[in-house]
Amino acid sequence: MKALAVLGLSLLCVSLASPVPALAVELDQSPYAHDAKIDLLAARTIALRQHAGTITAQELEKESGGSGLRYSFDILTRHGAFEVGVDAISGSVLENGPLTDTAA
Repeated sequence: MKALAVLGLSLLCVSLASPVPALAVELDQSPYAHDAKIDLLAARTIALRQHAGTITAQELEKESGGSGLRYSFDILTRHGAFEVGVDAISGSVLENGPLTDTAA
């Protein structure tokens, strides 16, 4: 339990060390970035309000539901991993649930 707490604190410190996460570079190169009305920082804030933790993956994608353009975030918490989808036009939460492994 103590090791888990130290790991969590370490991840928090690493995530706070950089105000602009390295993951942001990937989204700036998305072909859809110019269509988004909600910026990446606002979308990350909305997602982290659903599940406080560390964002381990993110993408801006076209997918059905809402406006059709969404940010998708994988968030690791002490309670497990979650996927949160945020509409890139309205900022609405479109998806919020446990992260499932689709690679199987």
